[in-house]
Amino acid sequence: MEHDEIDRINILQASLRAMERSLAQALQGAPASDARTTLVAVDGRIPIRTTLPQRAFVKGDQRSHGIAAASVLAKVTRDRRMVALDATYPGYGFAQHKGYPTAAHRDALRRLGPSPIHRRTFRLLPD
Repeated sequence: MEHDEIDRINILQASLRAMERSLAQALQGAPASDARTTLVAVDGRIPIRTTLPQRAFVKGDQRSHGIAAASVLAKVTRDRRMVALDATYPGYGFAQHKGYPTAAHRDALRRLGPSPIHRRTFRLLPD
């Protein structure tokens, strides 16, 4: 999911779309009777668009081993991307803060302005 799409549809809708895309990709080529498709577990309050049975779990990473494992994989993937972006956009500290609005991240934004990959709709949190 790219920053411009997140800006256009908002972070919640972007998260739901990312989950829907991940599910579609995971099921590509799987037979309809595949046991892996018996229940879709969603982390959060809002179900995703799918015809498969699903259940939304608030604090799903604390309640489901599968959601917890997916969360770890997502964070590792995000962290690797942030390290790569740090090389492309030096000075923002992406490799250190991984995109979280730390004081160092806010300071870099004040000094350098937003990079091409920063969301334009995100308002800086006060110090």
